[in-house]
Amino acid sequence: MRRLRGWRARARDDRGSAAIETVIGIPAFMLFVGLIIFAGRTAVAHQAVEQAAYDAARAASITRTTATADDAARQAASDTLANQGLHCATTNITVDTNALAVEVGSFGTVTVEVACLVDLSDLAVPGVPGTHLVSAEVASPVDAHRERG
Repeated sequence: MRRLRGWRARARDDRGSAAIETVIGIPAFMLFVGLIIFAGRTAVAHQAVEQAAYDAARAASITRTTATADDAARQAASDTLANQGLHCATTNITVDTNALAVEVGSFGTVTVEVACLVDLSDLAVPGVPGTHLVSAEVASPVDAHRERG
């Protein structure tokens, strides 16, 4: 009987289990936090790129010539990305201003696509790529009755 009590007492001994839980739990928690930061930074970058595309399309649609529309769109997109504090590894701004070349009275839209390669290498989370491409495309209507140059 005495022998059985000693075995039961040793079986219920929890010494060392907190250290094992910590060794397993801390890396899992850090991975979870890293993934939350990745998702947050991606969402903020997507919102900033969408805003840049919107501002660029609007700036291009209110100009009178295709040459000034392209310059206005690129400047507006760059300014918005800078104001939002988004630092892209590479930025690609594509402007379609064909609607400005049609005759007055015709309807059309100016389309702008902004693509930003966001650098995420500072996160150092397993499974998270070093960069993430975020892009948005926005169309803005051209005033059909406005004079064009």
